[in-house]
Amino acid sequence: MPIDEDITGDELDKDVKQELMSLPKTLAEDVAKNLVMVARLLDEEPERAYGYAKIALRLASRVPSVREAAGFAAYGVEKYGEALAEFRAARRMTGLQHLWPVMADCERGMGRPEKALAMAGEPEVQKLDKAGQVEMRLVAAGARRDMGQADAAVVTLQSPELASNSMQPWTARLRYAYADALLAVGREDEAREWFAKALEADQNGLTDASDRLAELDGVEFIDALDEDSEDSEDVEGDATS
Repeated sequence: MPIDEDITGDELDKDVKQELMSLPKTLAEDVAKNLVMVARLLDEEPERAYGYAKIALRLASRVPSVREAAGFAAYGVEKYGEALAEFRAARRMTGLQHLWPVMADCERGMGRPEKALAMAGEPEVQKLDKAGQVEMRLVAAGARRDMGQADAAVVTLQSPELASNSMQPWTARLRYAYADALLAVGREDEAREWFAKALEADQNGLTDASDRLAELDGVEFIDALDEDSEDSEDVEGDATS
């Protein structure tokens, strides 16, 4: 698969580059470029990202960062069993726990929310940083909803992090999840309040909180292009009648 011309491999962070130093120089460069392609494509073109991840995995399966990248690429195309296997491999290699929440979410993706919920209560969660613990809470709430426990999902998301006015990278997603959980149990006024709070924190457009607010307020957006197209069709219809 072709590598974008502007990619050198130096775009990787220093920890990943350090891991790749265990490989022969030319091989390390090839793996690095494929990993950069994975990162570049993961959000917008997950199928292509998955292809580059498989190449990197074939070239350097003993490198933890490669296994982790392969896991996220598989996760991005909803191959949850494969993703879980790669995350487990990366965790065995490093002994680190940061992948625990996404591993639990893979269990959800495989239709095992009970397993995901059990993982939320394991000692590994206490070893996560604050962002990881918030992510685990989000996964646990999702598992509750998967199991039909909508009220329990609301309670699961209630936390000091939710109540805090501090703006963190995870603030918008946590507030959005709470708003969505409130809406699922019919608490519409509170949901609207929290969608608004999510929008306030969402500086990077990570959520569709503005659309959800508009929906609750009964605002309907009309695509200008579609409107123009319809007007054009009306004119054509008049001309031929």
